[in-house]
Amino acid sequence: MTNWVRFRHRGTEGFGTLDQSEIIAHDGEMFGNSFPNGQSYALSDVALLAPAQPSKIIGLWNNFHALAAKLNSPEPAEPLYFLKAPSSAASPGAVVKRPASYDGKVVYEGELGIVIGRSCSGISDQQADAHIFGYTCVNDITAADILNRDATFAQWARAKSFDGFGPFGPWIAAGIDPSGLSVRTILNGAERQNYPVADMIFTPQQLVAWISHDMTLLPGDLICCGTSVGVGVMKESVNTVTIAIEGIGELHNEFHS
Repeated sequence: MTNWVRFRHRGTEGFGTLDQSEIIAHDGEMFGNSFPNGQSYALSDVALLAPAQPSKIIGLWNNFHALAAKLNSPEPAEPLYFLKAPSSAASPGAVVKRPASYDGKVVYEGELGIVIGRSCSGISDQQADAHIFGYTCVNDITAADILNRDATFAQWARAKSFDGFGPFGPWIAAGIDPSGLSVRTILNGAERQNYPVADMIFTPQQLVAWISHDMTLLPGDLICCGTSVGVGVMKESVNTVTIAIEGIGELHNEFHS
């Protein structure tokens, strides 16, 4: 397994691999040809950035058996997904603030994220792994009261695309099989979600393949695999949120309401 990061050091952005508490800086392209450039930095001396700059962020709805059962919702015959603005991306450690234009409920959604490494269009499930660069932690923050406020039009993109509503990271774990992992969400020190990736209705490989038949996926694109039971409102004036996936890492952010 290799953990890939993007970082800022003394005003300069870079990328590289994480070796315990040291970043080995690389030149080239993270999703292309890259090589160590001889420089290294202590993790404590850099600011981590969102580990990719996706051209699009795709989010899944109703992709877990347990949540479908709880909601008494039929399991979908095909992936149900929405687009989230790339400008919603936020770095590990970022403070996300309530939008001035919205005073309703804001919820966390801890999720596994897939990061695309090679362009793909119309591929099969069996080809998907060759196009997946790795996996990361995502908090798909949602302005819940906007979603169904207009009875004639579900506002998925708007509810999920406010600036900062898409923290992901802290890095991309390459060379892992996430099927045996679990996603945990800790809100203000209390565990609120703990669910197995294996409960997905559509696996990461199926998601990548299926979506690639609808649109070309590009290197750096992020697919948020959907969430399961335990989603809730961030009610405090300052909320600390951790999305933890053992085998990948822990994404820490604050939400200020």
